[in-house]
Amino acid sequence: MPRNPYYEGPASDHFDGLRFFAPGGAPDKSLADLWRMVREGSRLREPWPANPPTMPCPAPPERVEGERIRVTLVGHSTFLIQTQGVNLLTDPVWAERAGPFGWLGPKRATPPGLRLDDLPPLDAILLSHNHYDHLDLATLARLARLRPCPVLTPLGNDALLRKHDRRIDARALDWGHVAEAGPLRVTLEPALHWSARGRSDRRMALWGSFMIAGSDGAIYFAGDTGYGDGALFPQIAARHPRIRLALLPIGAYAPRWFMRDQHCDPDEALAIFHALRAERAVACHWGAFRLTDEPYDEPPRRLAEALAREGVGAERFVAPAPGGVVEIG
Repeated sequence: MPRNPYYEGPASDHFDGLRFFAPGGAPDKSLADLWRMVREGSRLREPWPANPPTMPCPAPPERVEGERIRVTLVGHSTFLIQTQGVNLLTDPVWAERAGPFGWLGPKRATPPGLRLDDLPPLDAILLSHNHYDHLDLATLARLARLRPCPVLTPLGNDALLRKHDRRIDARALDWGHVAEAGPLRVTLEPALHWSARGRSDRRMALWGSFMIAGSDGAIYFAGDTGYGDGALFPQIAARHPRIRLALLPIGAYAPRWFMRDQHCDPDEALAIFHALRAERAVACHWGAFRLTDEPYDEPPRRLAEALAREGVGAERFVAPAPGGVVEIG
C-alpha cells in the first residue's frame, strides 16, 4: 500500500487517509496531459523580455504600528505584510530557479524586489503549499538562521521542513485552524489547488490560503487557487466580515484546459475580489517565473481590461512589479 511520507492522521472531509483533496474534488491531470501542455506550449510561447521592469525598494520600516497596512511585493507570491506592529512573510522564495536542486526548473525573470538581508524581524512566515515556486527549502533554512520565527503551514508541510532543517520552526494547521501572531489571528482557509514535490507524493501534503484578522478587518492571502464554480469564496467571506486587502494570483493560467482547476486567470481573480467583498487587492503570481504559456505582460493587461469593463477603479486592484509597495491607511 502507498504510504504518505508527510502526514498520518484521521480521514476527514478533505483527507482520505492517504491524500488530501480540494473542495469539489477537481480531477488530477495525467502525465499525458502534462506532456500535451508542454508540446503545445512550445509552439505558442512568445519570448519574455530580457530585463523585465522591477521596482527595487529601500529597506522597509522595522514595524508598522496601528491599523495602517504596508505590503511589499518581493516577487511572485512573496509578500512582506506589516500591520499592527507585526511582520509577516508569505511563501518566501529568493531562489534563482523554482525547482529542485537549485539548478532545475524555471529561472527567475526578475530579481527579488527586496534583499533578504533587508527584511525586518519576522513574527511568522505563512507558507501556503509545497510547490517549488512557493516553498524554497534553501530560503526557509536561511530565514531560520537570520530571521527566526514560526512557519505556519498546512498539514504535512511541517514534516518536509523539519526533515530539511531542524531549525525551521514549522507549525502545521488544518483548514479552519487558527494561530496567533501578536494581536493578529491567522486562519488557514481552503484553496482550489494541490501539492507535490515529485511524481509519487501528489496531494500528500495539504495546501491552503490564509486570512489574517486584525482589530479593524482582515488581509487575505490566496496562495495558489483556481476559481472553480465560485462557491468557495463567498463561504470564506461569510466567515470574515471585513476584508480590507486581498492578495490574489493573476498569472500562470494558460492553457485554460490544463490550468483552470488550479490557477485563476485575471477575470476570475476579479470575480474572487468581488466574492470576498474586499476593499482593495494586490495582484501576484505573474512575471517572476515563467511557468505557463501566456505572454509576460498579459496578466496585468487583462486585469486592467477587466477592471475597466466592470467599472472598478484601477486603484482598487493593482498589479505592481517586484519591489512595489502598497499602503492602506
